[in-house]
Amino acid sequence: MNKTALQQQIIATLEADREVARTVLAATHEAATHAESKAENKYDTRGLEAAYLADGQRRRLHEIETALAAYRNLQPTIGSDEYVRVGALLCLEHDGVERWFFLGPDAAGLKLQHEGREILVISPRSPLGHGLLGRRVGDEVELRVNGQPQCYEVLEVH
Repeated sequence: MNKTALQQQIIATLEADREVARTVLAATHEAATHAESKAENKYDTRGLEAAYLADGQRRRLHEIETALAAYRNLQPTIGSDEYVRVGALLCLEHDGVERWFFLGPDAAGLKLQHEGREILVISPRSPLGHGLLGRRVGDEVELRVNGQPQCYEVLEVH
């Protein structure tokens, strides 16, 4: 798989998300500062709710911009016999099913179709991402989810 193309696809997806977030931020800011949002009595919370929404959108935009910077600075350099680290493209087996993951610096939860495969972006802050760091092909990672053990085997590292 072409990791450089995958990285560019992640960046393009984040750039599209950034544009949507900017549009939504502008709309929520307008709603928060519009004259109709001014409270008419002490129980009228439209303006306050709009301000909270605008603040959440501002934070979301900042998160996207932070992720974009991290991916633009990421130098993928892993070969197939290396240890798992940030920038690794991985095939893991869990309960007899093979799944592909990209261990990125940010943007966890992003799902992409790349070269005919679904790839889920995870980060080192996730339990799975943290557990994978430093592993090699053939290693197993065991996590506890809702008190139940889940075992993942590393099949490929690119």
